[in-house]
Amino acid sequence: MRIRIIITLRKGVLDTQGKAIESSLIKDLGFTQIANVRQGKIVDLDIAENSNEKIKEIVDELCDKILVNKIIEDYAYEVIS
Repeated sequence: MRIRIIITLRKGVLDTQGKAIESSLIKDLGFTQIANVRQGKIVDLDIAENSNEKIKEIVDELCDKILVNKIIEDYAYEVIS
């Protein structure tokens, strides 16, 4: 199964990259209607598993061990094929 993991900073955590993107969009490119930009990460991967419960276990383990800093980040995932 193809899995997409979406990793975002928790609400309340300062997103310096998001602020830099927002500043560039507004000041450099003139998109004055833009506000509150947040930047995140997407990880796509294939898991050789069909059980939704097993996929959740694997994704949770991957995120706990290496992909997500649980102090400042949250994650969600979706099956994309």
